[in-house]
Amino acid sequence: MRIRSLGVIDDAVVELSPGFTAVTGETGAGKTMVVTSLGLLLGGRADPALVRIGAKAAVVEGRIVMRPDAPAALRAEEAGAELDDGALLISRTVSAEGRSRAHVGGRSVPVGLLAELADDLVAVHGQTDQQGLLRPARQRQALDRYAGDAVAVPLEKYAAAHRRLRAVAGELEEITTRARERAQEADLLRFGLDEIAAVEPLSGEDTELAAEAERLGHAESLSSAAQVAHAALAGNVEDPEGVDAGALVAGAHRALESVRSHDPALGALAERIGELGILLGDVAGELAGYADDLDADPLRLAAVEERRAALTQLIRKYGSIASGVDSVLEWAERGSVRLLELDGDDERIDELTAERDGLRLELSSLAQALTDARNEAATRFASAVTEELASLAMPHARVTIDVRQTEDPEGVEVGGRLVAYGPSGVDEVELLLAPHPGAQPRPIAKGASGGELSRVMLAVEVVFAGSDPVPTYLFDEVDAGVGGKAAVEVGRRLAKLAKSAQVVVVTHLPQVAAFADRQLLVEKTNDGSVTRSGVTVLEGEARIRELSRMLAGHEDSASARAHAEELLAAARSSE
Repeated sequence: MRIRSLGVIDDAVVELSPGFTAVTGETGAGKTMVVTSLGLLLGGRADPALVRIGAKAAVVEGRIVMRPDAPAALRAEEAGAELDDGALLISRTVSAEGRSRAHVGGRSVPVGLLAELADDLVAVHGQTDQQGLLRPARQRQALDRYAGDAVAVPLEKYAAAHRRLRAVAGELEEITTRARERAQEADLLRFGLDEIAAVEPLSGEDTELAAEAERLGHAESLSSAAQVAHAALAGNVEDPEGVDAGALVAGAHRALESVRSHDPALGALAERIGELGILLGDVAGELAGYADDLDADPLRLAAVEERRAALTQLIRKYGSIASGVDSVLEWAERGSVRLLELDGDDERIDELTAERDGLRLELSSLAQALTDARNEAATRFASAVTEELASLAMPHARVTIDVRQTEDPEGVEVGGRLVAYGPSGVDEVELLLAPHPGAQPRPIAKGASGGELSRVMLAVEVVFAGSDPVPTYLFDEVDAGVGGKAAVEVGRRLAKLAKSAQVVVVTHLPQVAAFADRQLLVEKTNDGSVTRSGVTVLEGEARIRELSRMLAGHEDSASARAHAEELLAAARSSE
């Protein structure tokens, strides 16, 4: 990693060993900034307070070597990133104003992608994680992760059944508790549908009736106008001498017909006048028919107005004036569907009750499978942690995991008892420690001293690390409170873990640092900053001097140097 303008670090490069890397240095030198930098590369929260005073932005760049078919590589390629000679380049920039940018494989990406990649790249185990593991809920999640598919498969089915049960129970409660309201709604719908059915409105009927009412209301004037127009076009039988348009057009046509053979142009005009005469005849005939068919019956007008009034009443109650009777028909259609739903409440209640009972039986079966899988995993996990503690100078300590249930008369039946249940099953999981023979197992938060707790947590993290498929593990001072022989065993255990994975440890213990394949020293210059040369790989004499400082507080103590050399020799001999 390259770190620029982050906290006390001005500009530094951190090269990690493929095996075990120990990061050491004076308190306040910036060791935790290494952890913070990695956190930023993994999509952690961008805090503008981390930006070095006077700088515009903090930048962290990382080069991660991985296989092209690794899950993280494939996910990065989906986002448009490219591997650079088998390595994925990741960078994160945090401005002093709080803005954050992320780049993966040369492409700008959402910060959330970094967190997705982190799940397949690095497992961070620190003191914050230790505090989280003290909570029973976190311990249950940890046990489930350790158990793998044995718990994950039934848990997925259980969670789906639990979600469905909640939905069914909610709908059932709504139907039963709102039965009165639903009955009232059904009565109103039934009344409205009966009222509409009594009128039997037709689509578009109101528009047609309005036109008919307009015509009937002006029947006399319409008839008179049609007769006058007819007389003007076809003549009046009572006035044989009168002139009409039809006679005039016929005369014009005869005049042209007599001479049309002398000029084709005039012949064309004669044809057009002939067509005009035909058109006048057609219109005159339709006018005569209109006048004969026009109904001026006042009884029909009264019936139309009565029908319109009935439709208008329906429109005002169940529709809208703008949409007319069609909106009433739409309301009736929706109301019929809703009434079927409401009238079917009894059947629906029976259906939901049967489904609820079936889901509770299914949950009981799945919960029992979860409990069995967790108990089996708890036995293996407790045995593995106890074995780890023996390697961490706690040979007589014994770890157990209590998987228990709480009785609840409203719960599901598991093992012949009604027990409380939730979205993750019926089990409460708690990690217990008996630090020495004869001691009663107690919750680890209460049953361990500070140094013991750190070792228990480290043992737990190491066991978890064995079940995690990620290639890199970061331990941030999880060895706090440990010293002496126990510290040597912590270092030896971390070195063993580094045989199969990359391990990075930020530590203040020389016993731990001595087991590292590579030791990095973080040190500040006189002006209080960490420069590029401020993170150095310690070898030979330089590493002995740093281990001496960690042992005795200064580098020139002869006894401290002898002890440092002894630590390094012991670490190498244990490989």
